[in-house]
Amino acid sequence: MVMKGVTLRGLEVFEALAATGSVAQAAEMTGLSQPAVSQQMRNLETALGADLVDHGRRPMRLTQAGRSFLLRTQSVLSQLRLAQNELTVMDLTHLSTLNLGVIDDFDNDLTPKLVTLLAESMTRCRFKLTTAPSHEIAEAMGARKLHIAIAASAGAVTEGVVEYPLVRDPFMLVCARGALAEAGGAEALMNGLPLLRYDRDQLIGRQIEAHLKRQKLDFPERFEIGAHLSLMTLVARGVGWGITTPLGYMRAGRFHEQMEAHPLPFSPFARTISLFADADWSDRVPRDVARTMRKLVSELVIAPALRQLPWLEGDLRVLVGE
Repeated sequence: MVMKGVTLRGLEVFEALAATGSVAQAAEMTGLSQPAVSQQMRNLETALGADLVDHGRRPMRLTQAGRSFLLRTQSVLSQLRLAQNELTVMDLTHLSTLNLGVIDDFDNDLTPKLVTLLAESMTRCRFKLTTAPSHEIAEAMGARKLHIAIAASAGAVTEGVVEYPLVRDPFMLVCARGALAEAGGAEALMNGLPLLRYDRDQLIGRQIEAHLKRQKLDFPERFEIGAHLSLMTLVARGVGWGITTPLGYMRAGRFHEQMEAHPLPFSPFARTISLFADADWSDRVPRDVARTMRKLVSELVIAPALRQLPWLEGDLRVLVGE
């Protein structure tokens, strides 16, 4: 039984206040008035018998009890939101066939969850799933082998294909833990160790190389790696440094203790992950899948990434209605 005075609204207010440190911003995030936010926090702290926030500091900071309780709060709210997503899943019972392609960045947690939700809705559907790098997904979409695809956008308009932007995924620098401090800064690191490049046959490799060229940055050609996890392994072992995105970084969770991520020390750039649908398809189906995908990405990828790398706030985000 939940302790009297601990409410869902109170937990949501606490999560928002912990993220912003501001009653005004927490009010904006939750849709409450500022007095209501303050009252919710007082009620929650009274119910728990502990101060969660140092109210005397601006911006507000969590107490030790608050930091501990925040981890539990985020876990509880995440599970509730996922449960809500499952209850509001799209209705695809009318489909007889669906060929879906998904970028392999999502292959560890998100894709199985999406497929589970789809399977519960597509009770009479012949379903085929393809996971691959974005350039292979795009080729399959262009050849009409897929009905719907989720991949990085190349920024070009493809005839007969409708694009629904899902996520802004910014590029960042990754290196072995402690390597940047040991080198004396990002510039020294980049000049002292080789750049571990993605295979240029891949879209992500071409996007990175194009940006480096725009910035007039030239690094020796020593390593070009096709497999993402192999590249992250080399980064974690200190062989060199790399440029990847939060989606790629989160996929390499087993290496996080040996790696660190930093903002790029030159002009920032980002890729867009989008849902692509055959224009012959009903508009409702891709929009329903896109809506569900945004919710899953927000809960399973973006929220955990921001907890690890809070400096990505505002850069790594869901693109709703864009």
